[in-house]
This record gives sequence, structure tokens and C-alpha cells, in this order.
Amino acid sequence: MIIQTGMRTDIPAFYSEWFLNWLNAGYVLVRNPYNENQVTRYSLSPDVVDLIAFCTKNPAPMLPHMDALKPYGQYWFVTITAYGTDIEPHVPCKEAVMEDFKRLSECVGVDSIGWRYDPVFLDEEHTVAWHISEFEKMARTLAGYTKTCVISFLDLYRKVERNFPEARNVPQKDRIAIGKELIRIAAQYGMTVRPCAEGTELTTYGADCSGCMTIQTFETALHASLDVPKKYQSLKNRDCGCMITADIGAYDTCAHLCRYCYANSNLALVRENRKKHDPNSPFLIGHAMPGDVIHEAEQRSWIDRQLKLEW
Repeated sequence: MIIQTGMRTDIPAFYSEWFLNWLNAGYVLVRNPYNENQVTRYSLSPDVVDLIAFCTKNPAPMLPHMDALKPYGQYWFVTITAYGTDIEPHVPCKEAVMEDFKRLSECVGVDSIGWRYDPVFLDEEHTVAWHISEFEKMARTLAGYTKTCVISFLDLYRKVERNFPEARNVPQKDRIAIGKELIRIAAQYGMTVRPCAEGTELTTYGADCSGCMTIQTFETALHASLDVPKKYQSLKNRDCGCMITADIGAYDTCAHLCRYCYANSNLALVRENRKKHDPNSPFLIGHAMPGDVIHEAEQRSWIDRQLKLEW
């Protein structure tokens, strides 16, 4: 099966010690974010975990420990934008992250890493022309280290509206103007643009609108065919072809504190949760609580050993 680590928080950036401890232990415990006493135990054995998917703004803490991941397939999305600390307060500078991106690509290969330039939003400083110019500089630097660039435009989720009240939706004419140029530039540097949860409006201009975390994405990383259970095939983002699988993170725990974040409710809660983190606990945040009901996740390898594909 596939284990996700990055839909609720940034584990490589802030919780790599915990992750490595429990990778070695062979399991983690994950609370249901909507019913905290419902706990799922996920095995991390490579016998049942085919691939671990990461989404991070800072892979650096994991780079010295890549040997621990060798038994697993991997797919890494690394988000690199040109926003400053007024928008992304605790994200390392893009030059450092791009160098780490290159090192990571050399470890896992270009089929197992993608660059995310998202979310795109507009204001007086961050204009259409600004995005196009900054994107070109970064694409030039990352050329040859990935084949994929994921873009998306800011979605005004309730948490986003609370943390970034001045944010506005990007008008369609601007989405098209930006999308066309980013697609052109990416192709120039050997990358395909994959919009995330943006429908198909950029297909005409050369984008691959099938999704960013698709079965095909993971099959390409593994160089193998996957026999994915039907229940996971149907659990897709409503606006995207992305496959939603087990995530071992927790909301309100990411300390990048990006203004546009959909996974944090507020700064105070993030700080409170961070204080509860214990690298020696199987829970990302806190420990066992009275009333916890633990159930074992149904897990098996999804790799189809019968089907041989050419890669």
C-alpha cells in the first residue's frame, strides 16, 4: 500500500526524528482527526508498504537518513515558491531548498520527485508578471532534476480565510495567462505541468490535468504496476485525479506557518500541539488517552507481481 506523510503537516521538516524512530519500530498510531479516540495502527513494514509519499517545504532534515528509506519506494513533492517570509514565515530560503532538491533527486531519481509551485495567488506585489519571472528562474535551476511541476491556484478554505483574510480568488483570465506561460517555461526545461485540483481548463495549453498524486505517478516511481483496492481508487480528490490513501500526519502541527495553509487552524493551537510532540511516542502528537480504541489497518502490498511493464 501507499503511506502518505504530507497532507496534514510537514514531517520531513519538523518530525523527521519521530518518523525515523517509528519507521525503525515498524508502526505508527494515527488519531482520526474528526474523532480523536479512534486510533489506527499502521504497519510500516516494507512487506506491506510499497511506497511512502512525502510533501515538504524542507527535505534537509531527512537527507542524512536516506538509507533508512531504501527498502521502500518513495515519491517526494517539494514545494518551492518565491514568496518571502511575510507569506511563508519559517520556510528556508528557496536557494537552499533548491540545492536540497537536487541532492534528493540524485538519491531517489527523477521519476520519484516533483516540484510544487503552489499555491499561486495575486496581489500588488505578486503579479502575473512576477510569477512568470520567478518561475522561470527556478525552473532553470531545477532543470534535469525532475520531470514534473505541480501548480495550483489559492483555494479560499475556511482556515485560509481566517489566517489570510486579504487573500482573493485568482480570476480565470489570470489563471489562463499564468498557466500558459508556466506550461511553456516548464516544457522548455523538460518538465510537464500538472495542475492540482484545477479541473481541465489548462489542458488545451499542454498541461497534464489527470492529477498529481495518481496511481500512474506512483507506478512510475516504483517501476511496477499496482493492484490498488477499489475503495482507494474511488477515494479521489473531487476536483482532481489524486488518490487519497492513509496519511500518518496530524492537522495543526506544521510550524512553517504559511499564511495560505489549509491544515492549520491558528498559531496558538500549532504551538500547543508542538509542545505535546514526543519523538518516542507512536503518536505524532501526545500519547495514549483514556477511551482510545485502536484498530489495525487492513494492509497488503499492492505491487502486481504478475504484470511486467516496460519502464
